[in-house]
Amino acid sequence: MKQTIFVALLTLCSVLSASAQHDGQLIRDNDTIKYSYTPLAATVNDTIAATIVSATADSLIVDSAAVEKRGSIFRRLIRYFEQANEDRTQEKKFDVTWVLGPSYSAVTKVSLGILASGLYRIDRTDTITQPSNVSLYANISTSGYYKVGVTGLNLMDQNRHRIRYDVSFASMPIDYWGVGYDMAQGEKSSMVEKRYRIDAEYQYEMVRNFFACAALDFTHAAAKKVKTPEYLLGQRDKYTATGLGLALQYDSRDFAPNPYRGIYLNLRETYFPAALGSTETIWRTTFTGNFYQRLWKGCTLAFDAYMEYNTGKEVPWSMVAQLGGGYRMRGYYLGQYRDNGMIEVQAEFRQKIYNRHGIAVWVGAGNVFPSFDRFQWRQTLPNYGIGYRWEFKHRVNVRIDYGRGKHGGSVVFNVNEAF
Repeated sequence: MKQTIFVALLTLCSVLSASAQHDGQLIRDNDTIKYSYTPLAATVNDTIAATIVSATADSLIVDSAAVEKRGSIFRRLIRYFEQANEDRTQEKKFDVTWVLGPSYSAVTKVSLGILASGLYRIDRTDTITQPSNVSLYANISTSGYYKVGVTGLNLMDQNRHRIRYDVSFASMPIDYWGVGYDMAQGEKSSMVEKRYRIDAEYQYEMVRNFFACAALDFTHAAAKKVKTPEYLLGQRDKYTATGLGLALQYDSRDFAPNPYRGIYLNLRETYFPAALGSTETIWRTTFTGNFYQRLWKGCTLAFDAYMEYNTGKEVPWSMVAQLGGGYRMRGYYLGQYRDNGMIEVQAEFRQKIYNRHGIAVWVGAGNVFPSFDRFQWRQTLPNYGIGYRWEFKHRVNVRIDYGRGKHGGSVVFNVNEAF
């Protein structure tokens, strides 16, 4: 046995050190091993030497594969997020990024969410028009809250035709104060609100940046486990409404989810006939005015003005305007202040700090009221806050905002800018 091992080692050394050598490569899977050999007469020593070389190569291949397997998961994860914020819509039909993580808000409490954000171009030869975008999301929390939905903006024919949509279903254990500014100052009740929502709009560009729009707005809301039914003021605990709307819109934003410059104006009138739901006939007027301007490198000034006004014989609790949440008047509990009408303004500075990191600071104010002739300036609510931004997709930010108002503050975790 010792003699056999000695002969094998001697033969291997002669193979590696011979002067008349031939070069070659051993390729297996993705690994390549360079080697040299000297042709000898076929002997038992050749067989032993070849066996040793083969065994050594197999060992190296197995070891490198194991190392690759151990490190590949982390490398792929890092590479995945490093490349996620690149615009690859001209080389890929659909550029999507997945994010899974915790979130928090005053309504949902601690929750776990999953988000898929995608960018795409229907015409990939069009390098001027901004890409279309879509986001699919699902969220479940420790409070019993859950919500699933999809939202996006689809651009066609070089931005001449657009479809904006937001479809969702949610079950929300919420605090409820009732309708009106005065009730919001009192003791809160609680209930579980289940809500189905479809909000879609077709937009046609008549002249550059000026659109005529047709809208569909469907809402079904039901209140379950109402702690204090008196807070509903005699209204039913379940309502369905289907609205048909027309809108005029001006939009010169360079990229809708996160504009650096441009103007967005939208005036919409929606008609909810009694025949298409369980409510009395309701008219809803909404106006949105946004302005965006670059101030210096990496800094954008964003301004938002919003109004919603509902009229009808009786506007149900589920269809009145609600102040607060993750977009307007951040820091206020969504729905603590609710009434037929709402007006809100806010100004925000967005500054890129380093690479994909940034911050935002804002100030704002809002007011809810039953009708324009009963609007009271002294009931105007203040709002301000600061937030962190991380660009996980090309010009699509994950944001963590801390907003404060009349009753303290709260944290909001969301995707895309607030406006």
